[in-house]
Amino acid sequence: MNIYLAAVIVLGGLAISDLIVGVSNDAVNFLNSSIGSKVASRYMIFMIASFGLIAGVTFSKGMMEVARKGIFHPEFFTMPDLITIFLAVMLTDIILLDMFNSFGLPTSTTVSIVFELLGAAVAMSVIKISRSGEGFSNIIKYINTGKALAIIFGILLSVIVAFITGALIQFISRLIFTFDFKKRVRRYGAVWGGIALSSIMYFILIKGAKGSTFITPETLTWIKSNTILILFISFLIFAFILEILLLLTKINILKIIVLIGTFALAMAFAANDLVNFIGVPLAGLSAFKASAGMENPLTGAMTELQKATSSHTVLLLIAGIIMAITLWYSRKAKTVTKTELSLSRQEEGFERFGSSALSRSVVRIFTSTSDGFKAIVPGRFISMLNRRFKAVNETTSGDDSEKPSFDLIRASVNLMVASILISFATSMKLPLSTTYVTFMVAMGTSFSDRAWGRESAVYRVAGVFTVIGGWFITAFLAFSVSAIFAFVMIFLKIPGVILIILLGAFAIYKNHHLHSSREKEARDFEIFNLKKVKDQKYAVTITFEHAGYFLKDVSDVLKRGFEGVSSESRVILRSCKKDSKRIQTEANIIAANVFKTLRLLQKSDPKQTADYSRTISVLQGIADCERDIIIRAYNHIDNNHKGLLDSQLEELKKLKDLIIDTLESSSDAMIAKDKKSLAKIIKNEKSIKKLIDKFDSNQISRIRDDSSKTRLSILFYGFTRDLRRIGNHTINLTEIFKDSFLD
Repeated sequence: MNIYLAAVIVLGGLAISDLIVGVSNDAVNFLNSSIGSKVASRYMIFMIASFGLIAGVTFSKGMMEVARKGIFHPEFFTMPDLITIFLAVMLTDIILLDMFNSFGLPTSTTVSIVFELLGAAVAMSVIKISRSGEGFSNIIKYINTGKALAIIFGILLSVIVAFITGALIQFISRLIFTFDFKKRVRRYGAVWGGIALSSIMYFILIKGAKGSTFITPETLTWIKSNTILILFISFLIFAFILEILLLLTKINILKIIVLIGTFALAMAFAANDLVNFIGVPLAGLSAFKASAGMENPLTGAMTELQKATSSHTVLLLIAGIIMAITLWYSRKAKTVTKTELSLSRQEEGFERFGSSALSRSVVRIFTSTSDGFKAIVPGRFISMLNRRFKAVNETTSGDDSEKPSFDLIRASVNLMVASILISFATSMKLPLSTTYVTFMVAMGTSFSDRAWGRESAVYRVAGVFTVIGGWFITAFLAFSVSAIFAFVMIFLKIPGVILIILLGAFAIYKNHHLHSSREKEARDFEIFNLKKVKDQKYAVTITFEHAGYFLKDVSDVLKRGFEGVSSESRVILRSCKKDSKRIQTEANIIAANVFKTLRLLQKSDPKQTADYSRTISVLQGIADCERDIIIRAYNHIDNNHKGLLDSQLEELKKLKDLIIDTLESSSDAMIAKDKKSLAKIIKNEKSIKKLIDKFDSNQISRIRDDSSKTRLSILFYGFTRDLRRIGNHTINLTEIFKDSFLD
C-alpha cells in the first residue's frame, strides 16, 4: 500500500504542474477580449481575472465526476487499476498541453482530459479482458462509449455554431454602431449593455451555479425554474444603471461590460475547466481512501467512486491561488494569447501563419460568393454597408503597440455570444469546450468585421485551420499516448512509471527550449517593428536603422552561404535556407513600415515620397537575390554535383568580400546615422562592375577549354549576377538614405 500512497502523492505533484500548463493554455479564453481591446491596463485585467479564478473554484464539482465515473465504470476496476489509469492521464496531459503551449496553439483542456481518460481506461480494459478470456466486444461494459461520441459531436457542432453566431451578431452590432460608435453608444448603449450584462449573468447562473459548493439544490432548482424572470429583471436593472452612468458621468460603459465579462469567463473557467487538472488526482485520492477500508484493498471493486464526490474546498482554493499566480507569470500564456489576437486583429501586419492550398481555396470560394452577391444586390445597399463597415483609425500616443487589436464593440460581442452559447449548451446538457466556443466566436466576429481583408485572409484562414486541426490532434494524441503510457506501466510496473516520468521531464525540457527559441525569434523581429509613426523624422530615421540591421543579417547569411559552398556542406546551407526565410520576413516588415512612413511624408512633404518609396523595391530585391543564391547553392550541393573549381571559388571570394564590405559599411552608416563613409560606399559600384567584367571573361575561357561544365557555369553566373544585384541595390539604398533626410 505504501507504493500506492506514494503514487497518490505523485499525482498531487502532477496536479500542480497540470494546473500551470492548463492555465497557460486556457487563459486565452477569458483574456482575449480584454487584452485585445486594451480595455484597461494589463495589471487591472489580470487582477480582475485573478479574482474570477479564485471565486470560480467555489463553484467547482463538474469534472470530478467525469474523472471518477464519466468515462469508465469504476465498479469493474480495482484501486491499482485506477491509480495506473490516473498516472497515465496526468503524465500525458502535462506533456501534451505543454507542447501546445510551446507552439502557442489554444486547445481544449476538457477534450484532452476526457480522451486521456478514455485512452488509459481502454488500455486497462483490454488487459483485463485478455486476462479474463472475455471477448473484446465486452469492452463496452468497462467504457462509457456514449460520452466519447457525444463529445466528438459537441466539438463539430460547437465549432460551426460558434463561428456563424459570432459572425451574425457582430454583423448586426456593427450595422447599429459602426466603427465610429461613441455617439451611438450614448443613444443605444444602455439597452445594448443591458442585453450584454444579462447574457453574462445568464452565463454565471447556468454555467456556474450548477457546480457550486454552497448553493443548495432547492436554490438551484428555483434559479432554473425562474431563469427568464431573472434575466428580464437583470436586463431592466442593468439598463437603468447604465443609462444613469451615460447621463451623469463620462464612464465608458463598454469597458464595464468587457471587464465584467472577463471576470465571468475567468470564474467559469476555474469552475468548469481547470478542475480538470485536479479532478483526476482527487479521484486517485478517493480510490486510495476507499480501498483502505476494504478487506482486500488491492483487488476490491471501486464501487465507492460511483457516489458523489465531496467538495474539497481547501484544495480547490489552493488550486485557485496557483492558477492566479500562473496567470501573472506564465510566458507561454502570453504566447497562446498572441496567436488568437494575431488572427483576429483589425489591422493588417505581420502574419504568423503562412498560406496553404486549403486556405487559398476557401478564400477564392468566399471571394466568388461575395462577387456574386454584389452582382444581384442593389448598389445603394452595398454602398451603405461599406460606409457602416468602414474602419476608423484609433488615435494613440504614437506607439503601434498601444493600438487595440479590435474595438470594445467587438470585445463585448465576443464575451456576450460566448457566454450565451456556453450557458445554453450547459443548460441543455450538451458537451462542448469553452476554448472551442470562445476561439470560434472571436474568429466569427473578426470575419464579420472585415478584419480578414484580401491581403490577410489566406493567412488568417490558414491559422484558423491550423488551430482547429490541432484540436483533433489533441483528441488523437491524448487517447493514443495515454493508452501507451498505461500499457508501459501495466507491464513494467514501477520502472515503467519512472521511465515515463523521465520521458515527460525530457519532453518538457525540449518544449521549454523550443519556446525560448521561438521567443528569441519573435524578439529578433521586434527590432523591425516601427511603433511610433506620428513623428515623420523619427519614422524615417528608424526605418533606415532597421534597414541597417537587415543588411547586417544579409551579410551574415552570405558569409555562411559561401562557407557552405566552399566546404560543400549541406548542413550549413540548410541553416542558411532557414535564415533566408527570416530575411524575407524582415524585408516585408520593413516594407510595411515604409508604407506607414510614406503616409506621413505624403501629408507633410509629397515631393519626398517618390525617392523614399524606392526603398521597398530595393529591400525586396536584396532579399530575393540573397534567397536565390542560397537556394541555388543548396540545390547544387544537395544533388551531389561537382563543387566549384578553385579558380571560381577564388574569384567569387573576391566578389563576395567586396559585396560584404558594401553591405556592412552601409549597415554601419545607417545604424550610426553617419554619412561620412557614404561616398566610399557609392564608389564601390565601379569596383563591383570591374570585377564582374573580369570574371566573366575568365569564365568564358574556362568554358572554352571545357574545364567548367554546364552546371558549374550556370552556378557561377547565377552567383555573380545575384551578387552584383545585391551590391547595386545596397548602393541605391545608401543613396536614398543620403538624400532622404541627411543634410
